[in-house]
Amino acid sequence: PYARAALDMLRRLHKGDHEDVADLMEQLGGLYLDRGRYAAAEPLYKEALEMTRRLFKGDHVYVSIRLN
Repeated sequence: PYARAALDMLRRLHKGDHEDVADLMEQLGGLYLDRGRYAAAEPLYKEALEMTRRLFKGDHVYVSIRLN
């Protein structure tokens, strides 16, 4: 619950796309994945990737990291 609360807080603090929000979404997705909550993890991973692609256009190392 604390990780989800932290993500909600970051979204309020950073209106729109922000690298910190994408990072925390990916971390929370990993937490869900580790606990076998695949349906909860997938949308977070996808949203983190989409946000990172909007933030860093073209071939960028951060996009490649999210694709992994």
